[in-house]
Amino acid sequence: MTTHDADREARQPSSVELDRRAFRRRQSLRSVLISIASTLVLAVAAWVFLINTPGWAQVQRTFFDPQVFVAALPRVWDGFLLNLRVLFFAVIGVFVVAVLIAVIRTLRGPVFFPLRALAAGYTDLFRGMPLIIVLYLVGYGIPGLQGADGARIPAAVLGTIALILTYSAYVSEVFRAGIEAVHPSQRLAARSLGLTHAQSLRLVILPQAVRKVTPALMNDFIAMQKDVGLISVLGAVDAVRAAQIETAKFFNFTPYVLAGLLFVLLALPMIRLTDWYTARLREREQVGGIV
Repeated sequence: MTTHDADREARQPSSVELDRRAFRRRQSLRSVLISIASTLVLAVAAWVFLINTPGWAQVQRTFFDPQVFVAALPRVWDGFLLNLRVLFFAVIGVFVVAVLIAVIRTLRGPVFFPLRALAAGYTDLFRGMPLIIVLYLVGYGIPGLQGADGARIPAAVLGTIALILTYSAYVSEVFRAGIEAVHPSQRLAARSLGLTHAQSLRLVILPQAVRKVTPALMNDFIAMQKDVGLISVLGAVDAVRAAQIETAKFFNFTPYVLAGLLFVLLALPMIRLTDWYTARLREREQVGGIV
């Protein structure tokens, strides 16, 4: 036997490895067959218990009317664009306020106790209060403080303020957890290089903290995408209020389904991105730990 033949024979998988590969193929085929069978069972159950029921035709006419869907689309879409504008400014405001509160809550020293107490009270208050109550308090309280001669503030602006107040309390706790999760040696190393407290926080601590809490931040962003529709309670003609108007016009609930579909389409890319990023982080943390 030549050296080339010996090397080729050495590279051939052993019988144990061949058995393992065959077992994996059988398991994969079994999983595919089970998935197909369970999907068919679910489809048959949906047809029997939902589509084949006597009231399904009425449900279709009431919630899934194509003509009403097309007729209501322009107004609901215009309202949805308002939701997107409110979401854009709310995200920026929440990020700024949340980082500020998180930094205040991580300050050391007794001189900062009043600031820490105010920041803690802020987070406790707005995390415990329902968003819809905050909307009512801000939407009707701020105009009341102006008096009769005050300039009228748009409902979308008031809704944006309420969203910032509420979600900055949640997001600040996420940022604070990320800051405290960074090892103290990172801060000490930054200070030993001559960086000030603010520089070490901006250049060393916060970048690591954001990476640690990115999945949680993404989930908060998804929740805000949905809750931005609550600004309709202040009279803003967003997608939800436009759907309400169209529902009253056609005596049909299809516009609500349309508005819900738009919000789902808005959230789906971020949901999938969050799942992908979370799985990627898990794989990076478990490298070498899976047998």
